[in-house]
Order: sequence, then structure tokens, then C-alpha cells
Amino acid sequence: MPLLSEVTPEEIIELGCGAGRNAGELLRRYPDARLTAIDYSPLSVEKAAQYKKVMIVRGRCTVQQGDVSNLRFEENSYDLATAFETIYFWPGIERCFAQIANILKPDGFFLICNESDGKDAAGKKFEGIIDGMACYTPEQIARALNKAGFPEVTTDRHPGKPWITVLARK
Repeated sequence: MPLLSEVTPEEIIELGCGAGRNAGELLRRYPDARLTAIDYSPLSVEKAAQYKKVMIVRGRCTVQQGDVSNLRFEENSYDLATAFETIYFWPGIERCFAQIANILKPDGFFLICNESDGKDAAGKKFEGIIDGMACYTPEQIARALNKAGFPEVTTDRHPGKPWITVLARK
């Protein structure tokens, strides 16, 4: 699988954009790309739209409310999908991953970044506090991605923290 740094996406979707910080980084890193940022929270959508106002006006970014378990985008329309610190809250990750596979172009990439490896004490603590939160191991994520239509999956861990990245290719 090529490295993500070797990919030049034209269409990106950020799933769970929060207030828009990662949307800004993606637009900076890929200056010729268009980005769609979605979030389940109306407040996050409002904050992200304010933060990325200039890019919205320039036509490089759209921000909208959406649900990753029911994506309403055209099939095969994105080169890259990202999920930063958000899959913890998705209802049924395999179903959500299948939704993402559906909207990615052939050979499209899906990047997941989490600060919990599914085994760390902090992640487990928050699972007990936040209703519906689930922390997954890289192996659990990889299996769900494979079942959802991603035949190529690589995982990486930070050497000293429970941070993980998972890169899948459709």
C-alpha cells in the first residue's frame, strides 16, 4: 500500500469534524483538494463553518450535519476519508465502515487516528463514564474494516503512548 503522503486526493471527507481544526490541516496539506466536513453535532457544525469560513467562500470546503451510520453521499466520490478521535461514538463500526467504503472511490483511503488503543486505562475509564463510547484495539478495527470492504489495512502505534493510526485502502 502506498504511503498516505504519496497520495494527492482531490475530494476528501472528514467524518466527525468537531470545531474544524483537522479540516484546516487537511486543506493546508492538500491545497488543491475540496473537503466535505461532517459532524453529528449541530454545534460542532456551526463552529467548524465559522472556523473554515474563508475556505467555504472559496469553494474548497463544505460543512454539514451528518450521521456516519447513514451517509448520504454519492458512491465512489471521495479519494480520502478521515476520522480523528471519533469512531469511539459510532453506532456499529462495521456498518459505519461499510458506509465509508461505499462513498470512497476505488483505491480510496480511510485514515483513523485514536488516542486510545482499546486497552489503555484512560480509554477504559471514559468508556465507563460516557454512554455509548467504545474503544477498539487496532486488531478489532482492522477486522471490522476488512469485513466492511477494505482489503488492505495497516496499523501503527505510538511507541510510548496508546495512540494508534489505522490506514485502510478500498
